This record gives sequence, structure tokens and C-alpha cells, in this order.
Amino acid sequence: MEIAKKRWKILTGIGAATLTLLVGAGYWYVFIAGAPQLDPPPTNVAGSEMTFKLETFNSKAMGEVRRYGVILPPDYNHNSSKRYPVIFLLHGGHDDARAWVDKIGIIPVLVQLYKSGKLPPSIVITPDGNDNRGSSPFWDPDYYDGPHGQLSTLIGEELVTVVKTRYLTLNKPEFWAMGGLSSGAWGAFNIGLRHLNNFNVFFSQIGYFTDESGPQNSPQVFVQQIPPKQRQAIRIYLDAGLNDLVGGEFLNSSQRFHQTLNKLGIKNVFYTYPGGHGLSGPNYGWNYDHKHALDSLSYVGKQFKEAMQQIHSEKSKTPNSKKPL
Repeated sequence: MEIAKKRWKILTGIGAATLTLLVGAGYWYVFIAGAPQLDPPPTNVAGSEMTFKLETFNSKAMGEVRRYGVILPPDYNHNSSKRYPVIFLLHGGHDDARAWVDKIGIIPVLVQLYKSGKLPPSIVITPDGNDNRGSSPFWDPDYYDGPHGQLSTLIGEELVTVVKTRYLTLNKPEFWAMGGLSSGAWGAFNIGLRHLNNFNVFFSQIGYFTDESGPQNSPQVFVQQIPPKQRQAIRIYLDAGLNDLVGGEFLNSSQRFHQTLNKLGIKNVFYTYPGGHGLSGPNYGWNYDHKHALDSLSYVGKQFKEAMQQIHSEKSKTPNSKKPL
């Protein structure tokens, strides 16, 4: 009997120790390491001229120095008279300005898109979308002007001015795109649709369109308040994972937004793909975003090329006109 009790105590102790280790490892994986993808996509391309660089600027909206990332196109330094479209990529929860490069692997995607001609060479900007609370797995960034910071003004106005000042940009809104993944997709629409003087092209990868902060920060609600004339300039790409988490809410939210856009006559496309949010698998998490960034940015490239063709067509009708881009 005594031997059995001792064995039970030993087994209980081992079980408790094992549970403690598992809990500790789980805590480290989620809260310290940030739940990294178990099978991440490639993030570099050998021999590529493109590099990622972090820059800073003084933000009056946030009252501090803020960071953003920039990826210049391969030929950027070869022709100082050429000007480029601009793409803002917003990160999701518990991420930062490096996420699209270090996690999603956007540089290999850009290399492939430029090589295929599906995306004109563009200036790619990755804002730091974290608010005054910082980054945490307990919450997503508040991509709006609210009690935790003026993120909408920061990204939709201040950073736009910084980019136009520092880089060779095409300065018509049809050559500026904003998109993101998950909460970054919600943020891109929540900010971008309020700044149609700066952005006309938008894209969402496994995003959502309502937020617990209320209807004032819901693209689903706000897009219906945009005057019909302004709606004509908007171009939108949406995608959603067929096997996404949270009872398919990401899929349902994207479907509802797509239906709203159709009712309003706003040009948009909506695609569903296998997978969605997740930590591993070729169709989940960072792999999903890496794979379908080819789709979203191909759509963006198509809009840029059509806008350029429209400008060339207008110029051909009035050969003496010299309208700035």
C-alpha cells in the first residue's frame, strides 16, 4: 500500500511539473515569442535589389517619434525623374512595421509581381499601427482616432505627407493603395475610406469590417455614408479563408461587406480560398497571407495600370496639356 502511495505521489509530481512546463512554454510561445508561424514562408530572395528599411518621423497626432518601413522598387535610384505608385500595408494584432517583411515575406512576393508585370514598380510603406497601449496579444490596434491615440490621422494624413515629401511619388489618389490583413484590413478600410483624397484603392486579406468600438469605426457603416460621386473612384479587393476561426466570422464579415459594396455600386472583387488564420499549414496564417498577397497586389497593380492608361488617353486628346500626376 505504501509503495502504491509513493508511486502515486511521484506520478502526481511529474504530472504537475509537466503541466507547469507546458503552461510556461505556452505562455512564452504566445506572449513572449508572439505565436510565430511553425512553418513560415520565405522572406528573402537571393540577388534582389530590394531592401527593407525602417525610418522615423515626428508625429503631432501621437505626440512622439513614430516608425514606418519602406521598400523601394528595384529601379528607384536609376531615374530621378520617374515617379511611383504607393502601397500602404497595415499589420495585424501583436505586430509592427516589420511584420509584412519578417513574417509574411512580402519581398519575394514583390519580386514575383514585378517580374511578371502584374504590379508596376511601387513604393511600399509598412506603418507601425500600434497605439498608445503598445503591442499585446490581448488586443488589436485601434486603427482610428480614439482614447488610445490618433491612428487615423497618423496613417491617413501625417504619414502620407511624409511619404510625399521624402519619395518620388505619383500624387493622385488612384495611384495610392492601402490594405492589410486581419485587423490591419479593418484598419486600412476604416482609415482609407475617410481619406479618399489620398487613397482610392483598397484590399483586405482575411479581414473584418465591424469593430467592438462601435458603428463610428465600422467600414460596413461608414462606406454607406460616402457620397455617390466619390464612390465611383473606389476600387476594392476582398478575400476570406473558407476554414477560418471564430465560427467563420471573418468570412461572414467579408461576405456582408461585399454585398454592401455591390448595393452601393462600388467596384470590388471577392474571393474565398482554403485556410485562413492559423499557426501552421500551407493555407494558414502567414502562409495564407504570403500566398494571397500575390492576388491582392495583382488587383492593385491592375488598378494602377488602368489609371495610367486613363491619364495617357486624356493626354492624347489634349496634347498640349501638362497636368501633373
